[in-house]
Amino acid sequence: MKSTMMEGALSLNHLLDRAGRIFAGNEIVSRLPDKSLRRHTYGEFHRRTRALGSALQKLGLRKGDRVATLCWNHHAHLECYFGIPAAGGVMHTLNLRLSPDEIGWIAGDASDRFLVIDDVLLPLYKQLAHLHAFEKVIVFPFSGSAVPAEFADYEALLAAADPAGFTYAPHDENDPVAMCYTSGTTGRPKGVAYSHRSTVLHTLVASLGDFWGLRGTDVVMPVTPMFHANSWGMPYGAVMMGVKLVFPGPHLHPDDLLDLMQLEPPTLSLGVPTIWMSLIQAFDAAQQPGSPNAGRWKLPRGMRSLVGGAAVPESLIRAFDRHGIWIEQGWGMTETSPVCTISYPRAELQGESDDEKYRRAAMAGVPVPLVDLRVWGDEGELPWDGKSVGEIQVRGPFITGSYHEVPLDPGKFTEDGWLRTGDVASVDNLGFVRITDRTKDLIKSGGEWISSVDLENALMAHPAVAEAAVIAIPDEKWSERPLACVVWKKGAAAQPADLNAHLLKHSFAKWQLPERYEFIDAVPRTSTGKFWKLKLRERYPR
Repeated sequence: MKSTMMEGALSLNHLLDRAGRIFAGNEIVSRLPDKSLRRHTYGEFHRRTRALGSALQKLGLRKGDRVATLCWNHHAHLECYFGIPAAGGVMHTLNLRLSPDEIGWIAGDASDRFLVIDDVLLPLYKQLAHLHAFEKVIVFPFSGSAVPAEFADYEALLAAADPAGFTYAPHDENDPVAMCYTSGTTGRPKGVAYSHRSTVLHTLVASLGDFWGLRGTDVVMPVTPMFHANSWGMPYGAVMMGVKLVFPGPHLHPDDLLDLMQLEPPTLSLGVPTIWMSLIQAFDAAQQPGSPNAGRWKLPRGMRSLVGGAAVPESLIRAFDRHGIWIEQGWGMTETSPVCTISYPRAELQGESDDEKYRRAAMAGVPVPLVDLRVWGDEGELPWDGKSVGEIQVRGPFITGSYHEVPLDPGKFTEDGWLRTGDVASVDNLGFVRITDRTKDLIKSGGEWISSVDLENALMAHPAVAEAAVIAIPDEKWSERPLACVVWKKGAAAQPADLNAHLLKHSFAKWQLPERYEFIDAVPRTSTGKFWKLKLRERYPR
């Protein structure tokens, strides 16, 4: 029997035109380098994005050419998300927190042809310009300063373009629209290219009520950088639903984010755990008697907060819930577009205690629709019993099946086509994934495994601890033992014996306790805000 359904390719261009036609009056707000706010509408966004597509075609952009961006979160970067693929190109977000050498290598590996860059980032560009020759460098005058004569002016290109006469580049739904590179923590970064089809499907799934729960009345503040797994795909969902966007620009300090929340209170925000840890510490400090920030801030009660990129401590979820803000944890990777699992309040748990709800919220969550997930051990696939621990493997229509110009690696893909994530976890009977560790971060002591993530989360529940990262150090008798690197909250401290007593109350056995503690000023972070344990291993080799 033949299907009676119309054929139609999935395309980002549909989301762009939908936004311009249906949501033309809805707002997009960007915070500029001087902290003032610039306001656009989706109608202006639609016109300017088509103008960008027209300008790129006039510059000679060919189908499949990579156009790199080196930008903060703002309205022009959003225009690139849609204008580059509309012209037939592939948007490649460069991570501005990487070293110039790393950025230059990645741009070269991707064969980026053009670059769109914020004027405030030109000093960074000059440090990497010798590593990759972009054919054209287009400068967005983010600060309002004049663009140097040797570069193309983003606003001038748009002003000279013809958005009304612009024609979308012919494309197939499987053509690439965007590219991100992996973090490269275990080797050279690798490129992941997303298609029209994979991006639209990911957007539809992630926007569902139990996940992002996007509504037209939402005010979304994406603190997650737009160069980090495409801000988890939120820009695409926001445009699809016409929600008000509030971009923080380069101002990601907790005080700045709290100030912005007073000006434009969000109903939904997203960021990595370290951002929210710093924010709640700044807010709580302002509530203390004699604080210079007393009365300066209110948290937007009822705000939902999506947090990912690293494990979320239960203590952080509890801290925000005290202020009427619920944190929803998600897990994924650059390779998974990235949303793969989300921990949301399940109907089956409505009658459970608060402690059980917090415990579940601190898990990685349940696989989203269209994603198949399994846990694989030495003997094959493991049961979903909440106890059996193995490597997470996933597959689905927005999971990568290969890397950009890299031969298939059996260390990354199984023979039957599943992505090997390198994360170790168990899954319970309700489908909740509990990530134990990265394979490289597990500690094997006396033949038994110790989870560094579990130790970290328990330590960060201590009232004196701001951050904690746990690594393995060599031990002649036990092979490996845990070393805990601890950052104190301002004005607080404790003794190792106090921390051990705290861990014992959290059901750790004595043999699982850290062998020693190091008290440090800050945990080193990767370019995406995760704890950079490699640097700690280099600092504490034994």
